[in-house]
This record gives sequence, structure tokens and C-alpha cells, in this order.
Amino acid sequence: MKIIGILGDIGSGKSFVAKSFGYPVFDADKVVSLIYKNNYNCFKSLKKRFPKEISKFPIDKIELKNIILKKEKNIKIIGNIVHPYVKKNLKLFLKNKKNNVVLDIPLLLENNILKKKVIYVFVRSKKREIKKRILKRPNYDDYIYKIVKKNQLSLDYKRKISKFVISNNFKKSTILKQINVIKSLLDND
Repeated sequence: MKIIGILGDIGSGKSFVAKSFGYPVFDADKVVSLIYKNNYNCFKSLKKRFPKEISKFPIDKIELKNIILKKEKNIKIIGNIVHPYVKKNLKLFLKNKKNNVVLDIPLLLENNILKKKVIYVFVRSKKREIKKRILKRPNYDDYIYKIVKKNQLSLDYKRKISKFVISNNFKKSTILKQINVIKSLLDND
């Protein structure tokens, strides 16, 4: 089994690329949403740390957003509480997998989510395309975006450690051609 980790900028198309590989995908955003919705222990930990800000279970993402807006460093505190649950879900996902898998984890490197050997694929996209896509997202907040960006490793570093680079022009046929080349190289590796 090969583990492929998708890296790139916010809005660069990482999730689309991850799904386009055709392998099972660990989607951390979906996992985190399920943790907020179903994990009472995570709720208790967040409630203990932010008793005035967290009001009810399931966890309300708007309350978390307001906690981050209140104090920038709270993003790391929230991450330190939530990421152990993400890691646990990732272990369950990887357990008994024999075929290749793809990790769609926005802060894969920053949060040291996985200790196993990962083959990194960097998704490169034009900044103006990224900005256009990000602005279309519901609940987009420029301040939160800047906080998240500040807590990420540089794109140059991510590109440097990646074995492969996919140039994303947001056309499926172009992405699939590049992925097929990567898959054939991985098969021969």
C-alpha cells in the first residue's frame, strides 16, 4: 500500500485532485465535521477549555470561528484538542488497507498527523484562480483565511518535499492525465 498525501494552497483544488486518483480518500474536513457532530468527548474538552464560548452539543462551527476571531492563538488550541481524534480516525481508515490510499488533510504536515512514509503530491494553481474559488465559498472570512495561512508551512517548502507536482488548471481532463502519469510511476516504483 502506498499513502499519497495531497499538499497545496487553500483553494488550489486538493480535494478534487484527491478524489480524482480513484483510490480511497481520507477526507479530514468530513472527519472533523463528524467529530463536531458526534464526538461528545471532543465537545467536553472544547467546553472545558472555552466554557463561555462553547454552548451546546453538537459543536457549532460558528462558535469555533468566533473563538478564533477573539484570539488568533485559539486556532492552535482547538487544533490540539481536535487533531488526536482525527489521528484516531486516520488509523482506523488505514487499518487493513492493502491498496493505495489518498490523504486529503489540509494541515497534514503542520499537525504531524501521520508518521508513516507518505508520497507527497503538490497541487499548484494560479493565485487569481485560487482567490476566485475561495471567494465563492459559503461563510468565507478573510481574517480567518489569513490566520489559517499564517499557521501553514510555506508553499515553497511543500513543493520542495513533494515527489510530484500537479498543475491544476481546474479542467478534469488535464488533472486526470497528470494523475495517470503519477499512478504509472507509482506502479513501477
